[in-house]
Amino acid sequence: MKVSEFDFDLPLERIALRPARPRDSARLLVVRPGANFGDHRLPELPDLLSPGDILVFNDTRVIPARLHGRRGRAKVQITLHQKIAGTTWSAFAKPAKRLHPADIISFGTLVAEVVEKRRGGEVVLRFRADEGGFMKQLAEQGEMPLPPYIAGKRLVDASDFEDYQTIFAAHEGAVAAPTAGLHFTPGLLEALAGRRIASAFLTLHVGAGTFLPVRVEDTADHVMHAEWGEITATTAEAINTARAEGGRIVAVGTTALRLLETAADKQGHIRPFAGSTDIFIAPGYTFRATDLLLTNFHLPCSTLFMLVAAFSGLGTMREAYAHAIDSAYRFYSYGDACLLYPHEGVR
Repeated sequence: MKVSEFDFDLPLERIALRPARPRDSARLLVVRPGANFGDHRLPELPDLLSPGDILVFNDTRVIPARLHGRRGRAKVQITLHQKIAGTTWSAFAKPAKRLHPADIISFGTLVAEVVEKRRGGEVVLRFRADEGGFMKQLAEQGEMPLPPYIAGKRLVDASDFEDYQTIFAAHEGAVAAPTAGLHFTPGLLEALAGRRIASAFLTLHVGAGTFLPVRVEDTADHVMHAEWGEITATTAEAINTARAEGGRIVAVGTTALRLLETAADKQGHIRPFAGSTDIFIAPGYTFRATDLLLTNFHLPCSTLFMLVAAFSGLGTMREAYAHAIDSAYRFYSYGDACLLYPHEGVR
């Protein structure tokens, strides 16, 4: 399909620069087949689901992955992308064109050497510190890697260290938040459990590649950046048991969905998994493991909008987004959410 088919116009005032407070006061658009929409709020989620359903959350923890440094007198901004080994990371650099292997970049007391230059503004950096020292200095000097549509409009501040992290974040490694999970509070989780709606946790370390624009004209030519994820045997068993007993698998976020689909066999049975995934989901994909998707609103022409179009149908999602824009829903990472049903024939 042509990437241009996933374009739409979004007024700038619809982009949320701060999250809803409290988190679970965000709005929730329910999207059913046939462009059947319902306007709700997150506290209503327990009543929109059924006893026996299981919510699958991504418990990755965002690291302060953005650093500002200097190569000589020149300023350099880098956003860590993925850990390679030890203190060697791939990263996106600005400006990248003037960086070369063996260049030294200083981020205060933290120093890195450029060991490889890749396409698309990506470099490989080796930091001159042991892992413990590196993470300590990163916590002190790094800033939360807010997406460009937020960071370009305001400064990152102390509140973002809490706002851009889910309450169940456990495993460090993400450089972008699994934003659908940002809406959940202890009270909402308790209300879900009280209705016998289960929760399970997987880990997918979201990479900065999630914000990269699609630079090809046809979706068939797009290549995703790989991200590391894990589904434990305990989590796999809980998900498989819920489905076997008639419950629905509700992926909380596109990251959870992508890892579920990576780990599923042809019958939709979830297998334990630990490794990298570069799965790219666009219309025409056959879903195997996901019955419902809770997600935020996504950018035009992005791989995430392609994913929701694959799940609920491009026509339906275009109408849903038009309804959301007209109804003043808040978009993107700090914005509102939608609960998506699959379109007919999605499996």
